[in-house]
Parts: sequence; structure tokens; C-alpha cells
Amino acid sequence: MDRIRPVLWGFFVLFLLYSPAKAEDQSVIDALVVFMDRLVPGSMQTTPGWGWNTSSDPCTSKWVGITCDKDNKTIKKIILEKFNLSGTLDFESVCKVNNLLVLSVSFNNITGNLQQEVSSCKRLTHLYLSENRFLGSLPDSITDLPNVKRIVISNNGFTGQLPDFSRLTSLLSFFAQNNQFTGPVPPFNYRQLDGFSVANNDLSGPIPDDTGRFDANSFAGNLQLCGKELAVQCPVKKSNKKSKLRDFLIYSGYVVLVCIVLVLIAILACKKTKKHHRDVKTRSSVKNGSDSGRSSGSKNSRARSEFSTTSVESGGVSSSMVVLSSPVVNGLKFEDLLRAPAELIGRGKHGSLYKVRPDNGVPVVVKRIKDWKISRDEFKKRLQKIVEIKHPNVLPVVAYYSSKQEKLLVYEFQQNGSLFRLLHGSQTGQIFGWGSRLGLASSIAGALAFMHHELQADLIPHGNLKSSNILFKDNMEPCLSEYGLMSIDHHDQDLTNDRIPTTATFKADVHAFGVVLLELLTGKPVQDNGSGLAKWVSSVVQEEWTIEVFDRALIVEGASEERMVVLLQVALKCINTSTPPAMAEVAAMISSLNEEEERSMTSSDP
Repeated sequence: MDRIRPVLWGFFVLFLLYSPAKAEDQSVIDALVVFMDRLVPGSMQTTPGWGWNTSSDPCTSKWVGITCDKDNKTIKKIILEKFNLSGTLDFESVCKVNNLLVLSVSFNNITGNLQQEVSSCKRLTHLYLSENRFLGSLPDSITDLPNVKRIVISNNGFTGQLPDFSRLTSLLSFFAQNNQFTGPVPPFNYRQLDGFSVANNDLSGPIPDDTGRFDANSFAGNLQLCGKELAVQCPVKKSNKKSKLRDFLIYSGYVVLVCIVLVLIAILACKKTKKHHRDVKTRSSVKNGSDSGRSSGSKNSRARSEFSTTSVESGGVSSSMVVLSSPVVNGLKFEDLLRAPAELIGRGKHGSLYKVRPDNGVPVVVKRIKDWKISRDEFKKRLQKIVEIKHPNVLPVVAYYSSKQEKLLVYEFQQNGSLFRLLHGSQTGQIFGWGSRLGLASSIAGALAFMHHELQADLIPHGNLKSSNILFKDNMEPCLSEYGLMSIDHHDQDLTNDRIPTTATFKADVHAFGVVLLELLTGKPVQDNGSGLAKWVSSVVQEEWTIEVFDRALIVEGASEERMVVLLQVALKCINTSTPPAMAEVAAMISSLNEEEERSMTSSDP
């Protein structure tokens, strides 16, 4: 017996060592079994490999409906669609799965109310409950899900008012059509949503969406809703008579006070004028003739634009205006710009943009840069180098002017606008599909690589690349605008010899181009330097939900997901590495991708 005992202990130790370990905690497994029992799976329990028992592991035993991470250590998704489940949904149990990202129980017969415990699923990104028989109101705690991106609760029996979803900054789509919700449509972050519908409920009041991104179909079937997108317009609110009277009295008081102040100022000015008149009375007759001549000239002069006139009044302006060879500005002088009316069309951190139409001329765009610490000679050399380098996708400077106070650059006006306006501006019905976006990316990458190569020795990058500086010519061919006008922070300026700081290298252009690629792929506008968009894209990709990154318009179009992913990888290389690829390498990769797309389109034609 003494000899047998060590052998038994050996077998026991081997059993412990080689028996499959459970990836999930036993408490999580027990909770999941309770969760499934309350869903009443019925005959589904006889399905081969069903699992859902306390003696096996959800990941290593591959329970039906369970998807784990690539290491089979933790549950990521629970998808139980079309299983004829007829019980209730127990969030208290299922939310014990700490890393749960997706929960879908659509197309079943689940009943009952949603529990407040839904907010315990802190990492949940996708919640699909459509095509069931849920009842009652939606719990307010659903708006406490910090990471949720998709909520689909359509085709159920939900009642009551919808909670305020404006706190969900990560929400991308919300579908709640074909329920019995009442009350007003709550506020959402409509500008970031790519899908939305509350159609066929009993909602009432005005539509809060002021972006116009969603048409009447998203709100149809709610007879008491009103808004600009619907046939029923909201009534104009009538102001209260008492409120009107109160406002009238307040404004009247302001008017009386202003009048008193003006009278006092007028009295003081009158006294000073009389005193001054007495002092100069003896000299007025001598100067009268010359003064009247000046006065007549000023009356006939035209109104000037918003540009500085300091240099004009000191003389010698025409020689300071450098007009390059272009039929658009043939014979243009600086005085012509000053006299012409100027329309402000953009204001940036370091300058403003004006649309100017000189006399008997075509409109031009004037970039005005103030307080740029660069000498006139350096500025002239810089412009001459850029002008010498010509590329069809780079908008040339046609004239420039430099003074101590400001710099002006003149470009041809491009009436088709910018990439930013095409992506995010008002919808004009113009299609900007995947092929056009990829072609634009290839053209701009090629132009930028060419300029980098030609101007590398002079250390002149673009310096301010963004979607608003990518314009469209008459044939909708894209072109880079404002090349070489670097956006310089004052604390970064190196004033030695009035030179531009060498810290602004070509790497910044590559990073900025990566942000433009993200803008093209996601359809989302860029704020600041694009760090927020880049961070969001990186987080979505890390969660293995790359498809969620892409613009919904591209998905609906049926664009090649494989090629979109490749372009996304190029964008991430540009922005996420300390040593980004050279622009020539980026241009080559995108050009190859564009050629592949064109071959695909050609081969698919009948």
C-alpha cells in the first residue's frame, strides 16, 4: 500500500498539470449559465457543442454564440441571434463578463423590461436587441455606457420617453424604429452619427436635429412630430405680452442712457472746437485753397479693401508688387488690390484669406500674412524657389507683395472650392465616392513627393497641409494651395537672421497628409491638428472593429474593404510612428493601390 500511494499522488499531480485550465473565472461561468437559463433556450440545449454549463470553459470549449479573443482567454462577443429564445435578458449576470464588447440577441422572442444594470457593461460597444418583444421604458442608465457605438432596439414594444443620449460621445448609430415611444425626440450628437431612426413611434414636438443629416425617413410615422425635414412645420411661438413690455422698457432705458452720454460728449466737443477755431482763425484763410483741393480729391476716391495701406501712403508701392507671368493678373498693380472690394472667405491662425475682384478683371484670392518674422529678401528668395518648381497639382502663386507689416500672395480663384467643403459642407448632390477619394489621395501624394524632392535642399515643406488647402480646379482636378507658407507658433520662431525655423521639417507634412487620409476614409472633420481623429481611429482598430472606421457612404457604395484597409494602414504609418516614411514612399504605395483599383473597375465593366 505504501508503494501504491506515491504512484497515485503522481497520477493526481499529472492530472492537475495537464487538465485544461479554464480561461474565465468560475464566477463568470456561473453567471453566464444563469444568464442563459433565464433566456429559456428550450430545445437549443440539445445542439451539439452547446456548452453553457458550469463544467466547461466558454472559450476553450467554444460555447455556441461565444467569441473570445485570439488567445482564448476572455470573452469579447455574445451573439445569440435567431435561437428562438423566449425568456428575459439578465444584464446583472452577463455584465460580469468584464471585457464584453458585443451583445446581440436580435430575432428572438425575448420579453420583459431592460434592467438598469445594463450600465454595468462598461466596455460594451455594440448592443443589438431588435426583433424581440421587449416592453416598458428604456432605462436612463443606458446612457451611462461610456464606450457604446451602436444601439439597435427596433421592432419591439418599448414605451415611455427616450432618455437624453447627448452624453454618449462615442455613439455612431441609434435605431429605435417601430416601437411605442412617446414624448419629444431627445438630443443626440447628430454631427457624429452615421445612422439614425426613430420612425413609427408616438413621438411629438420639434425635431432637435439642426444639422440636416437625416431626412424625413428617420422620423416618419410620428404624426405629432414637426420640423423642417417633415411635412408638418412647427408653429412659431408667440411671445408673452408682459415679456414684450418688459423688454421694451429695458431697451428704452438703454436708449435714454446712450442719448444722455452722447449729449454730454457733444457739448464737450463743441467747446473744444470753438476754442480751436479761435486759435487758428488767422491762419485758416491762407490754407483754405489747398485744403479744399484735397477735400475734393478724397470725395472722389473709391473705398479701399481691408489690406494695410501704410506702404501705399509712403510711396513706391508698385515696385514692391511682384507680378508673375499669368494672364489672370496681367497688368495688376498693388493699388488695384487696395481699391477693389475684398470679401473675407477664411481666417486662420496666422493670416486671412480674401476674394478680390479688381476692376475689369477676374476674381483672385489674396492670402494675407501679418507679423511673419522673415525679411523681404528671404521672402522673395523663398517665393522664387517655389515658383520655379511647377507641378500640375500645385496651385502656383501669380503675384506677391512684401512689406515689414505684412505679406500678400495672390492665387487664381478656384470656384469649385476645397476638399473640406466637399466632405463636410452642405450637400450639393455631388458624388464623392471611393474611386474619387483614392484618386485624389494619389494625386496629392505625388505632388507633395515631387515638391519635397525639388525643395529638399532649401528646407521648404508645405508646412500647413489640411483639407481646406486642397482645392479643385475647373475639371475637379485636385491641387495643393499655399505651399511653403508654414504655420509658425511665436514661441517656436527662430529669429536669427530672420530665417524660418528648421524644426518645421518634411516629417510634419507626412503626418498632416496621414490626417488628410483619415479624413477621406472616415468622412469626419478634423479639429486642431487631427490628434483626436487619429486617437479615435487607432482605438477602433485596436478593438478589431476596423470596419467601423470607414465613412458610411463608402460602405453603402460597396467600396473595396480590402483596399480601404490598405489605405488606412498607410495613413497610420504616416501618423503613428516616430520615423514616418518619406513622402515618395507614401506616394508609391498609394499610386500602386490606385492602379489596382482602376484595373478592378476596368475588369468589372461589361
